Amino acid sequence: MTPLAVGPGLARPHRWLCAHPRALDILVAMGVLALILIGAVAGPRMRNQPLGPFFVLLAVLVAASLVFRRDRPRGVLAFNVVLTLVEIVTNDVGPPRTSIVFGVVVALYTVAARTDRPTTWRLGAATAVLLTGAGMLFALNPWYSQENWGLFAWTGLAAAAGDAVRSRRAYIAAIEERAVRAERTREEEARRRVAEERLRIARELHDVVAHHIALVNVQAGVASHVMDNRPDQAKEALAHVRQASRSALDELRATVGLLRQYGDPAAPTEPAPGLAVLDQLVDGFVRAGMRVKVRAEAREALDPLPGSVDLTAYRVVQEALTNAHKHAGPGATAEVRIARVWGALEVTVEDDGAGARPEGPEKAPDGRGASGEPRAGGAEPGEETGGGGHGLLGMRERVTALRGSCEAGPLPEGGFRVRVRLPLQPRRGRDS
Repeated sequence: MTPLAVGPGLARPHRWLCAHPRALDILVAMGVLALILIGAVAGPRMRNQPLGPFFVLLAVLVAASLVFRRDRPRGVLAFNVVLTLVEIVTNDVGPPRTSIVFGVVVALYTVAARTDRPTTWRLGAATAVLLTGAGMLFALNPWYSQENWGLFAWTGLAAAAGDAVRSRRAYIAAIEERAVRAERTREEEARRRVAEERLRIARELHDVVAHHIALVNVQAGVASHVMDNRPDQAKEALAHVRQASRSALDELRATVGLLRQYGDPAAPTEPAPGLAVLDQLVDGFVRAGMRVKVRAEAREALDPLPGSVDLTAYRVVQEALTNAHKHAGPGATAEVRIARVWGALEVTVEDDGAGARPEGPEKAPDGRGASGEPRAGGAEPGEETGGGGHGLLGMRERVTALRGSCEAGPLPEGGFRVRVRLPLQPRRGRDS
């Protein structure tokens, strides 16, 4: 129940009465007793009629019963109806005093405010008909006198007022519930978006760091191996390390710049990498000693693509070549094929595994053994295990976010293949 608006001077007593409902009921009972007694002597027909002790007793009982109207609303209503009928029928001193109906009015209002609408109108109609009929038969003459119709009017008004208050309380409660539910939904949506953004950032950082650090690791190993015998080649390898690390820092700076809030210093405005800079990506692997072939089956395969598709295709090629360089060995040959087929972009990266190291079947981070074969009795290609990497898992997540498909696994003749299909148009059936 929403408190009624009160003035500043009444705010404190209003709060006290809301906190002590029994005290409020006692005040209501005293007010009803005063109205009954005043109404019993104020009418033109009652001025010369003294108040009998029986009527006073009935009035006191009616008022006292209202103290318990919150606990037993229907019982209090029935009790008041009976006492009102007794006064109407008995006529102890002079004509019946219908002002006793004020107790029924308050009790009926309480029932209407605390029950449902069918119960309200059923009890209200029964009370109105019973009291009005008794008044017409036993009370003042003629039967259509205003006192008799007053019984009907007061009971009907009490039922209508109580039903209106109940409806208003239900309406306010529904509004509050919707507000709470909307707030909860907003919080859940915010948490979901935060989780998705964290996952997206994790994928971006993995793709940027894993690629460049893998190149740095290989070139640093080469430099260490030839430092004493071939210093010129060692210097060249260290130059490649410096260039790869600089590229990694630039991409990290661009990624972190996207996280800046409004009003922070301007973030880098370079576009996200895509297939337009595929030659630069391949050139880095070639300088690291890996043979890479790129084949676009149609010139339009590299035509302008949707931004999300372009970035995902680039990251797929980057991750696949990084895994090939790490696990197939420096002597391996990789082939990248890009084609548009039936409204989709297909990206395939294969390596022959020719340079794989023979260090046994230890599981590699991307789900491959050292020879490019899946671990015996182990997980399927791309399945993450404890301590493994997240390369193929992140690749699958990127592709799934665009409603594409991703296949990764060893080839029968040796080597490894990654094949991705990215739709160029949204699937209306699922998006609608």
